[in-house]
Amino acid sequence: MDTSQLLKGVLDIAVLAVLREGDGYGYDVVRRLRTAGLDDVGDASVYGTLRRLYTAGALTSYVQPSDEGPHRKYYALNATGRDLLERSTKTWDHFADTMSALLRETA
Repeated sequence: MDTSQLLKGVLDIAVLAVLREGDGYGYDVVRRLRTAGLDDVGDASVYGTLRRLYTAGALTSYVQPSDEGPHRKYYALNATGRDLLERSTKTWDHFADTMSALLRETA
C-alpha cells in the first residue's frame, strides 16, 4: 500500500505530536518524524505544514542564532495547538479503531 496518501491525511497531527515533545525547527521536525518511523515524509510537506499550522494559530515561532549557518526558526506548540492535538488524537483513535475492526472482520 502506498503510504504517501495516508501520510498526507495525518501529517498535521504527526507534526503536532512531535512538537509536543519539544520545540523544533523545520529540518529537526522532519528528522524526528523519520526517526519515529515516517520514513516517506517529505521536507517540503513538513515545512508547508509548519507554516499552515502557524498561520492557523496552533504554533508560535521564534528565531535562534545558529553557529552552523543562518538563524533557525523554531516552532512551539501553544494552547490552541495542544487543544487541536487532543481533539485530533481522539478523532484518530476512533478512526483507527474503526478501521482495525473493519479489517479484522474482512480478513
